Amino acid sequence: MHLDKAKKRIAKQVKKGFHGYPLVSLEYFGKTPDSATEVVVSFTEEEGADPQKQTFVSGGDAREDETIQSTLVKIIERADAKTVTEIEGISTI
Repeated sequence: MHLDKAKKRIAKQVKKGFHGYPLVSLEYFGKTPDSATEVVVSFTEEEGADPQKQTFVSGGDAREDETIQSTLVKIIERADAKTVTEIEGISTI
């Protein structure tokens, strides 16, 4: 999947807002606020459940890594997530 297409599909899911569970949350991390070297995906199946987390690391900016973005789309689809959230900006490591 192309990078732009993957990013648009993720953004579309995020814009929908909260529609219940399962919920997938995306948070980007980096050493500087300009470049995200990691993305943490949290999957919560139902309210009150502990989230399952998976981290993806990129040599460059994870937001511009086609493989990572395509993988995030597949995770969202396979989890049949009703809600997708994304933490704004980049959290510093």
